[in-house]
Amino acid sequence: MFSEPLIRLKEKNLMREIKNRNSPQGSRISIDRKNYINFSSNDYLGLANHPYVLESAQKAIKEFGFGSGASRLLCGGSILHAELEKKTAKFKGTESALIFNSGYSANTGVIPAIADKGSVIFSDELNHASIIDGCRLSKARVVVYKHKNTYQLERLIRKTKARQKIVVTDSVFSMDGDIAPLKDIYELCSSLNSKLLTPNSILLYIDDAHATGVLGNGKGSLAHFGIKPEPWIIQMGTFSKALGSFGAFAAGSKDAIAWIMNNARSFIFSTAPPSCVIAASIAALELIIKDTSLIKKLWLNRGKTVKELTSLGYDIMGSETPIISIKTGDVKRTLKISRHLLNKGIFAPAIRPPTVKEPRIRITVTAAHTAENIERLIKALGSVKP
Repeated sequence: MFSEPLIRLKEKNLMREIKNRNSPQGSRISIDRKNYINFSSNDYLGLANHPYVLESAQKAIKEFGFGSGASRLLCGGSILHAELEKKTAKFKGTESALIFNSGYSANTGVIPAIADKGSVIFSDELNHASIIDGCRLSKARVVVYKHKNTYQLERLIRKTKARQKIVVTDSVFSMDGDIAPLKDIYELCSSLNSKLLTPNSILLYIDDAHATGVLGNGKGSLAHFGIKPEPWIIQMGTFSKALGSFGAFAAGSKDAIAWIMNNARSFIFSTAPPSCVIAASIAALELIIKDTSLIKKLWLNRGKTVKELTSLGYDIMGSETPIISIKTGDVKRTLKISRHLLNKGIFAPAIRPPTVKEPRIRITVTAAHTAENIERLIKALGSVKP
């Protein structure tokens, strides 16, 4: 049943394989007992192995055990879950927050909870797969607008009749590393809401997964643009990227989060994340609130890498963040460059369809990378024609 489709995948160079580490996550990893400089991780601040994060998780295991045993609505949560939600809401400047098991479960739970058959969702064409799946599960009508095109978005919103309109966008797009024009989108939604008879009938849902801990001094995209978290804005973010832990959250008004808690199936019917994972997230959040030096180091490393790559003639495909995608041409050439990097001791896998339409090498720079790590990457790519 599956043999022929698998053969076709191999023929098109689209067959994927799982690479398992035999080392901790970090700027250097070991795969098959070989050591590599890791430029593929979303651990932007290098917190996955921070002593305080590890210590907090270990302490929580001793106090609460490991498995949570049930969903939050039964007895799966601990006082740490409530503490993390309180700290997250304060961090994001919202009234309330709710923890989810992952960014994927958050998007596939929250979007169907806030949208239904009477809603119209306006979704950026390059939104993450979890947003796309969340939109499908909502059964709302989905209108896709061209990437970051706020002029088209406004025209579509104005000409569309619906009881509820929801604009959904990534803040940082995970495969291109560019930033959504949130200031323009915010002003558009704000203006339309002020003119409507029914207040807040346009919602803005932001996937802040790759912005939390990275943009706005770590607070995310709204802080980056100086935008107030209005009641008609719902933010999703993750603890599994810049915060080096695991899980996700939705943050918004008290009423919005209460509604999501009562209607998001991925929350209601999932076992709660273990308390040790929650403790790790609390520790990571405390670290970046107390000290933003890692965020500053991240952006210094990003600046250095971009400067060197562009001087070599590489097209970084509009990157504005530590996600730096390098244009490589066809799938075959992309795989060749990835293998070349691997031979040079650098782990940066090829990104191919259907994940993206256009193949690329996706470089993620972190605060944990040293100047030597970056120099080795540049030297390796310097021996390949852009």
